[in-house]
Amino acid sequence: MPTNKQRRDAARRHLERQLERRQERDIRRRKLNLILSIVLTLVIIAAVVLVVTLSQSDDKKKTPASAGGTSSTPTASASTTPLPQPTAACAKTTGSTVSFDGVTVKNATNLKVAPVSTSKVTSSPAALVCADLVVGKGAVATPTSTVSVQYVGTLLSNGTIFDSSWKHGGKPVSFPLTGVVPGFTQGIGGAGKVAPMRVGGRRIMILPAVLAYGATPPSGSGIPVNAPLVFIVDLTSVTAATSTPSG
Repeated sequence: MPTNKQRRDAARRHLERQLERRQERDIRRRKLNLILSIVLTLVIIAAVVLVVTLSQSDDKKKTPASAGGTSSTPTASASTTPLPQPTAACAKTTGSTVSFDGVTVKNATNLKVAPVSTSKVTSSPAALVCADLVVGKGAVATPTSTVSVQYVGTLLSNGTIFDSSWKHGGKPVSFPLTGVVPGFTQGIGGAGKVAPMRVGGRRIMILPAVLAYGATPPSGSGIPVNAPLVFIVDLTSVTAATSTPSG
């Protein structure tokens, strides 16, 4: 028969084993909770990074012009003042290198390569001024047409390129002329005394800031506030806008 002392020792050992097992379970539980907390934290961080990345991607898609970024078009900018209208027809130039209102253009007539322009102009025109480097003979654009163009956009003040379709695969970009800056609508679709472009033409357009981006240039575009701009545009195709019959 076990003595009382032996029974107490056995009970004590049994209790110690229970306590040890309970401690082991507590340690395993704490480890599991720590691992779950770390995993949850990593998931939250990954979700935040994904949201930020998608937001930045959407912002880039909405940005009208970006230096060295993806190809874009001069999207519409709001204006609360009457827009200046062209006062004269587009001039006509000849030669592979031409100068027009302080802007010099090389490769002016070769539509297979990007034109190269330089300028250092301290003043801005009061309205759109333009010159036809190549006169097109195809379909005529209108202010409501959807067009496809190749273009180079530079700052009038120093000739710095802020955007160019030629640098993004060299493929024409399509957009409706109702959704771009007013200078693009006027210069391609025609307004006032300025005749519209025809498919196959190349035109240089100098835009005052009010016909470009004015005080709100696209973020990250490299375009200063209230900067006059130069666009050299090749019109490659025109789609007539859908109109509703009257009467």
